Order: sequence, then structure tokens, then C-alpha cells
Amino acid sequence: MTAMSLSTPPSAERSPPDEPVLAVEGLVVTAAGATDGTRRTLVRDVSFGIAPGKTLAIVGESGSGKSMTARAILGLLPQNVRSEGSIRFEDVEIVGARERDLRRLRGARLSLLLQDPFTMLNPLQSAFDTVAESLPLSLRRDRRLARDEVERRLLEVGVDPALAGRRYPFQLSGGMRQRVALAASLAKDPQVLIADEPTTALDVTTQRDVLELLAQLQRTRGMSLVLITHDLAVAFSVCDQVLVLYAGSTLEYGPSAVLAEHPAHPYTAKLRASSPPASHFLERLEAIPGTVPAADAVASQCAFAERCDWARPVCFSAHPIAKPVAEGHASACIRVDEIRSELPRDREAVGVGGAGARSPTAASALLEVDELRKSYRTVSLVGKSRTVEAVRGVSFRIDAGESLGLVGESGSGKTSIARCILGLSAPEAGRVRLEGTDITDYEALSRRQLALVRASVQMIFQDPYASLNPRLTIGSVLAEAVRARRVEQTDTAAEVAGLLQLVGLPEQYASRRPRALSGGERQRVAIARALAIQPRLLVCDEPVASLDVSVQAQILELLRDIRRQRATSMLFITHDLAVVRQMTERVIVLHDGQIVEEGPTAAVLDAPTHPYTQRLLASRVD
Repeated sequence: MTAMSLSTPPSAERSPPDEPVLAVEGLVVTAAGATDGTRRTLVRDVSFGIAPGKTLAIVGESGSGKSMTARAILGLLPQNVRSEGSIRFEDVEIVGARERDLRRLRGARLSLLLQDPFTMLNPLQSAFDTVAESLPLSLRRDRRLARDEVERRLLEVGVDPALAGRRYPFQLSGGMRQRVALAASLAKDPQVLIADEPTTALDVTTQRDVLELLAQLQRTRGMSLVLITHDLAVAFSVCDQVLVLYAGSTLEYGPSAVLAEHPAHPYTAKLRASSPPASHFLERLEAIPGTVPAADAVASQCAFAERCDWARPVCFSAHPIAKPVAEGHASACIRVDEIRSELPRDREAVGVGGAGARSPTAASALLEVDELRKSYRTVSLVGKSRTVEAVRGVSFRIDAGESLGLVGESGSGKTSIARCILGLSAPEAGRVRLEGTDITDYEALSRRQLALVRASVQMIFQDPYASLNPRLTIGSVLAEAVRARRVEQTDTAAEVAGLLQLVGLPEQYASRRPRALSGGERQRVAIARALAIQPRLLVCDEPVASLDVSVQAQILELLRDIRRQRATSMLFITHDLAVVRQMTERVIVLHDGQIVEEGPTAAVLDAPTHPYTQRLLASRVD
């Protein structure tokens, strides 16, 4: 069997093919070593193509080479990184092209939409001015023509020029910022848009809106779209073709419908199975053990062999290339013919059937929140102020050993409630009680009471890198937390080692610093630090929102194990209903600072009664 050429998408092979608007052949991306002059491989021999008007997803975990591939296409590689092979955009060869020639392509014919719109948007420019600056020079010369064109572009992406056009990035929601960034990316009518994780940081309904908008604009403009994501469900919902990367190499390539139903590589199948379902509870979440290796570390073997349940000695003997398994469908698994029937096609086939919600371990209230109210005063750039009610009369309780979900879109009041519970913000009205003690005003607590509260309640943040001191080693971070308990005759080093073991990290990680760890490993350290205090309540604020789906499954299962071992209560804040299904017994749905629905998790998710909850469930991309 000969290697498959991936210079044109499989859809084009079934009919007279269009000339691909973008063709990548044998792409290799390498980076210079820090001191010894050697080069390390980031992307190895990747090939694909995309026809006019078609959509391609590039999928894989962090470290797979997705973003480096996108940067190579745009000629935006860092100074010490270079590309080899061929990247042809119509009649232009991008590899080796001069910077002035690449500037003519960027924006006008090839455009980029980034994950974080703050990276693209100038904080000192209004939405209107951002789009105006991105227009072709011929339009910008005529102020009236430019104004009309900007209004048209903003309306195209669902932004009201009269209301949001004069607002600055910090005055816009995450979804609105992404729409403005999209309008700026499309201002010069590019033929190919590369969208790099454009919905990762968005809540579920906003994610659905942005994906539908991208698909609509792609169809109406006849534009090609390259969507970079770590979420296969997102890729399947939007794209015609899917390219699966791992450790810089192609593992699978083919039509999205085929990969969704009949994956031909263990990595694709396991990646799909790692995403938790919103439809039912799983006794055990399916995670892919380990992390993505460096490309050079697996240059002489199957890149996925170390983490593969189907690996055999032959998988470690050579580096396989993608070969056809059907028309337009290629896989780099050398055992695909033997094992394909065994690969899981969905999460029900992983051997962990659904189950009902678990019951709380005790009936006594650990935390009580009563009629909580919190508002913020905002001041515009022109000096006008207004009061925003973030939390409006919210009441709930968390029993000892119970996990309660707090669900809602961005701006629903979830984090404001958490800040009031933790004493990081003072409410205007209402009460917060911890085991009967009023902790509404932390400043009114005695030193002893404050110490008891801090020992009872700990927080796990969404971004572990921002919450860890980059100058301290992991051992120092954990030792500091252990000493904060002020327990005499404590073997700090032994406790640090025990905490690392508890969260599944090797003991030698104590000497490393946060920058040397992956995102999932940093989140494990953040969990270990919270547990070092031995709290009774963990407040988890979107702790897996920014993680790959396989790492997300590892962290969620870790938190469930900790609950089983320590009977720790949890307040689990998230916008993801699938995560809520797996992590909580009860759920509260927040909208505009108010509770619109609450009850047992299974009851609320299986038969939602409020239109807002129904809309959240309908927006889930599965």
C-alpha cells in the first residue's frame, strides 16, 4: 500500500477536483535550540489541501502542532523558527517568500482570527475604529464610504453599530469582542480565513452563535475556512474535512462525517470519547493517560504508541505515515485493519455505562447563602456611570459532602457569588453562613474566625498559571500552603510528596517551576495547593474550561476521586452542562443574576422547565 497524497481534500477526489486554494505539502517546522545550535522539530511532514469554499478542521491537543501550522501558512513564525516543504496559496509559494510579499497576502487574501479577541483588538480603539482600520485603503480614503462600509461589516457579524460600534473592547462581552474581531478579519474579503480556537473561551450559547456565524459567512462569501481546535465535536459540527495532528504528525485525515462515525486511528477515537456527555452520568470518565510528547522523542515510532491501548512492539519500530483506508480517508495506524472494529465510536462504547446522581453524604448545611445581592458601578470613558446588578437575591445551601453546580453564561453572576463567599467582594445585602457562622463581612471576623474560614474554604481558579507564583518551585508552592495550616510537628517535605502523589504527579516535580509544566499538570498543582489546607469546601471556578478534552477528563476524574476519598464539598462553577452532569448532585441555573431553575442535576438536565435552561441544552455541541 502506498502513501496517500493529501494535497487535495478527499471530497474533491470523488468528483473533478477544484484546484486547491491552499495546498500544504511535506511541511516541516523546526525551532533553534537554546544554546547548542541543534534544531527541534515542531511539525513533521504534514500535508493537506483545501478547495475554494470548503472547510477544514485541524484537530489535536496542545502541543500537537496546530498553531505552528497556522503560523507557517501565514508566514508568522517566530524569529528562531523556520519552515520547510511547500505552502502554496494559489500561485504564491509562502515558504521562503519575502516579508513584503507576505504582507500583501495577509488580511487581503489570507486572514487570521485568534482565540483571544483581546490579542487582536486595540484597547484604545472602539469597535468601529478597529474595523475601519482593517478596511482596504481605497475605502478608507472616503470617510463617508468607510463609515457606511464599517456599519455594513458590523451588521454582517451581528453587531449593532449604533449600540456597540463606539464601545471599547473592555465594554464588550466575550462573544461581542469575538464578533468585532471577526469583522476586522474579514474587512478585506479574504479567500481563506484561519480561525485559531475561536470559541474555546466562550460560554456554550455564545460558542454556538459564533460557530453558526462562521459557517454562515463561509457559505455566503464562498470563502475557505481552516478551523483550528482541540474539540472534535466542534470540528464535526462545522467542517467538511478533519485533519488530526499529534506530536507534530498527521494521524488521521478525512471527511468529518466519516471520522465522527468510523474513526480509523485510536487517538481520534479516544479523543472523541474523552469529551464528557451532557446526556447521562458516567461512573468513570475516559481520559487519555499521559501527555503529548515532543515530536523528536517519537521520530522513530508511532507518535501515539506510548498512550495507546492497542500498541504492540511493531508500533515502536518505525514512524508510520498516513495511508488510505477508504476513498479520501487516511490513517497513520499500522494496525488499523486489525483493531478498527474495536475502536470506541461514542462514549457509551467505552465500557462505562450511565448512572444516576449520587446522594449527599450528610444532611447538615455546610454553606448557606441567603438573599445575596451584589452590584457594580461602572464608569464610561466620557464619565457617565451606571449600576449593574450582578447578583439579585440568590439563595442556596451546600450540604456536607455535596457537590452543587452553578451554571450560566458569562455575566450571569456565577463568579460574583463565588467572590462573595470567599470574602474577595462584599455584598450589598444578604447573608453567607459557613457551618452557622456569619461570614458575610470578612473584615468583621476575628483573627481566629478568619483563620478557620480560610482553612475550611479554598478556591481552584480557571487559569492555573495565573494563580501560581512563577518564581517559586512547585515544592515551595505546596510547602507554603502546608505551613499555612499551622500544625505543629508536620513533616512538610513528606506532605508535599503526598500531595503530588494524590494529584497524580511524580515526586520530582517538586523541583520544577510552573512554566515547565503543561496546562493540565499546572491545574493538578493548583488542586494540590487547595487540598494542602484540608478544606471542607472547594470552590471550583471553571477549572477545566481552558484545557484539552483529554486533560479535562483527567482533572474531572481526579476531583471525583478526591471527593470519594475526603468527602469534600464542592461548589462547581461552569457554563458547560456536560461537566455539571458528571460532577454534581444538584444544579442551580443562573441568568442575569437570578436563579431561574434549580434541582437534582439529572432532573434539571433531563427535563428542563425554564426556556433559558432549554436554550443552554440546545446550544451544546455534541
